Amino acid sequence: MVDREQFPKQIDRLVASRTLHGSESLCKLLRYLAAHAIEHPGTPLKEYQIATEVFGRRPDFDPQSDSTIRVQAGRLRAKVAEYYASEGESDPVVVELPKGSYLLNFRYRTPVPKEELVNHAPVHEPVTVAPQKSYGGMAATLAVLLGLAVVTIGYLLLNGRVKTDTASAATAGPLAPAEFQVFWRKFLSGPEEPWVVFSNAEFVGRPETGMRYYDKQRDANTPPYDHYTGVGEVLSIHELDQVFNSLHRRIRVKRGSLFSLDDAKNNDLIFIGSPSENLTLMEIPSTDDFRFDRVKTGPRAGDLAVINVHPQAGEQPFYLASRAGDPLVEDYAVVGMMPALNPQRTEVILAGTTTFGTQAAVEYVCRQSSVKQLLDRLGTSGGEVKPFEAILHIKVAKGVPVETELVAVRLRNQ
Repeated sequence: MVDREQFPKQIDRLVASRTLHGSESLCKLLRYLAAHAIEHPGTPLKEYQIATEVFGRRPDFDPQSDSTIRVQAGRLRAKVAEYYASEGESDPVVVELPKGSYLLNFRYRTPVPKEELVNHAPVHEPVTVAPQKSYGGMAATLAVLLGLAVVTIGYLLLNGRVKTDTASAATAGPLAPAEFQVFWRKFLSGPEEPWVVFSNAEFVGRPETGMRYYDKQRDANTPPYDHYTGVGEVLSIHELDQVFNSLHRRIRVKRGSLFSLDDAKNNDLIFIGSPSENLTLMEIPSTDDFRFDRVKTGPRAGDLAVINVHPQAGEQPFYLASRAGDPLVEDYAVVGMMPALNPQRTEVILAGTTTFGTQAAVEYVCRQSSVKQLLDRLGTSGGEVKPFEAILHIKVAKGVPVETELVAVRLRNQ
């Protein structure tokens, strides 16, 4: 007999899932919304109530000027949809958070006979959740340095090299969704685990007194720091590790300043960060149609942009993030897959003009629905992804990528 006792159990499944693993704030929000839905069915919830009771906001919280709750709800909505598209696809109870609402819905995947539900009032009517075209990232709470949020990642590195060591990586759990298996296929069969190479620019100064980018002429006699990277790059490594773990494949992680051309010759590669930060990309095959470069003229001269080398109808010649000094509300990123320096190996580039664009690019290839969208645009057939380049437009709110749109795609020659 199926009854409402299954609803809290289903919430426990979601909280314990790989999809929500590590998302403590989202799990807290999910439990709160579920308890309200079960105990007070049909009773509206206000942003102010969630902000003060779940996230500990002050009594003067103003939802009109602070979008935190809407952003968190959007992230939770995307995560729940992702869960049911993968590891929860056969769960008997489906949890839904309709867009524009904070009222959680429960429904049975298989209709339950009315006689089995007698004396059990419904929580809510089921509402179909539209597929999300974008996903929010994790909240960025680290300090901003010269427009780039940076976080030390010494704990990730041991002599410049890390190998993910999840004991169950090769044996545990079901395989990832088919879209992941198609998109990442070339990275699953090589003799060595793929390298994930993240950007780490050079800085001078000290964290406690202020730092800035290293200038070769100005700082010739000053040793630079090269062990910092953007918060988006750090979160990206976690995202990729989760995906490859679901594919029963390990990854190896290396910072760009320690990467060598020998590595490029012998391994499949995933680069995180633009050439302005990931200087190794200057020396190996990179994107042809969508390139990172500084704007040469005009009011944005000197700003880093994604240059559209061969613009097509309706496309811009270059794409820029929000102007420096203004709130960062948009960014652009490039996703590309191509043969590596060794044509037998494969290379993927995931890079934004800011760390948040980079984070969004990685999230885009780590979400089932967006990978499916990309595969559809590429016309993938026979389970083979041909070399391509794509550009993404990202909306950012409070240092979090909240919406990602596929702007253009190019198939490239081998």
